[in-house]
Amino acid sequence: MHSNTVSISLSSFGADTVRQLGQASYLPLLAATGVRRVEWREELFSETPDLLALRNQAAEYGLESLYSTPLELWREDGQLEPAIVERLQWAETLGAVALKVSLGHYRDGCDLHTLVPLLQHRVALLVENDQTPQGGRLDTLVQFFREAQRLGVAPGMTFDIGNWYWHDESPLLAAQLLGPWVRYVHCKAVARRDDGRLVAVRPQAQDLAQWRELMTHFAPGLPRAIEYPLVAEDLLALTAQQVAQLAELEGQVCHG
Repeated sequence: MHSNTVSISLSSFGADTVRQLGQASYLPLLAATGVRRVEWREELFSETPDLLALRNQAAEYGLESLYSTPLELWREDGQLEPAIVERLQWAETLGAVALKVSLGHYRDGCDLHTLVPLLQHRVALLVENDQTPQGGRLDTLVQFFREAQRLGVAPGMTFDIGNWYWHDESPLLAAQLLGPWVRYVHCKAVARRDDGRLVAVRPQAQDLAQWRELMTHFAPGLPRAIEYPLVAEDLLALTAQQVAQLAELEGQVCHG
């Protein structure tokens, strides 16, 4: 059993490269770095994956699985995305602990009671703040989780630290407001390129310090995922070093 709570999103190794080599090819690398969990990315499969084969391969390396889909929970018409049910079934077949989705077009009038069947699966449903205007703004996410909590139908949250910058939102304020629902943390630092675009980058000391502060607003021991570029000649050494950085955040968690 792996001793830390670190996960790696397979998108971190570069979309084109991962599509070419296949996501399962990275399992030995992940196992060698001692991570607990692999995050499979639906958008990086070139065809419908053999979920049972992936389940067996992950188990062979002692890795938990999480399945990430680009589907949005709420459609533009305010209805739940029906394909989420199928993805939950996929995640169950994969043996995944959770399915990660984006919030989508939630607004006043959406019937939150329709979430009930989705929450009855063995796989946890986790809603992430993404980079879209509809699914990534703090006020919308707070409204969603508070109302869902009031009705007793709140899913968990994937808290993506970097995505808040796409909306000029404060990650710290978001952590303070959304902390009770957070079950999984996506870690990436963000930089602005010369052309003005924001991009995910590896964290520096100041980023790690900020992340330690954010963690004090979450339950202790939450899984934390690397979701930033991991590219190097010695990929194993780089990945192991980055995993160790996130694992060390465990000891910094405040229980107050």
